[in-house]
Amino acid sequence: MSRPSPLSPLHRFNEQHPWSHNDHYGPWVEGRVTEAGAREVLDVGCGTGNLVALLRAGGGVGAVTGLEPDPATARAAAERFAGDAAVTIVHGDFAGRDRRRRWDAITLVAVLHHLPLAPTLRDLRTSLTPGGRLVIVGCYREAGPADHIATLPAALANPVIGLLKHPSRAAAPPRHMTAPTTAPRETLREIRTAAARELPGARVRRRLFWRYSLVYDAPSVCDAPSLYDASS
Repeated sequence: MSRPSPLSPLHRFNEQHPWSHNDHYGPWVEGRVTEAGAREVLDVGCGTGNLVALLRAGGGVGAVTGLEPDPATARAAAERFAGDAAVTIVHGDFAGRDRRRRWDAITLVAVLHHLPLAPTLRDLRTSLTPGGRLVIVGCYREAGPADHIATLPAALANPVIGLLKHPSRAAAPPRHMTAPTTAPRETLREIRTAAARELPGARVRRRLFWRYSLVYDAPSVCDAPSLYDASS
């Protein structure tokens, strides 16, 4: 069972009771960043800043930079954090980042499928400080019976959670759920394969609500030379 068709009554019900699958994983992402001891964090595709707010509220993160390619959304995020000197919102995408900087942690939530998979994973790896952590919650293309079976719990739980979180009917989705979207190109198998090649040791798990998670810890200063010597 896959995601409901846009023409189905279930899809219309879900639209009337919207809730963010991405925000659902925000506390989990914040926890993975905090436990890594990250002080400077880059949030790629930060939207209106919901994850940025969680990272700052947790208290463990010193500074967060949010990259957001949509100008109106970036402006809204910048206004939201205007009073927080530890937050910087940049109107731009990952390709246009400051390539001289390295980050203790980098986060992407429902962003990676908008970007070329393997080159982006490679660039993310080299954008981490030694011992830094990459945390991704992403979307994948369903392919085959195993994926369809795995989505059954999500399809059943989605309207129930929507009704609990948003019991009254919504005339329109909330602002943070209006960003342009695109369908994922890669299957979960393809994502696992690319991660194994570009991010040795990355941990990829299938998650509920049509998502997967990826956590990668870069080698520390002591371990880093051995990783790259073999390819030099």
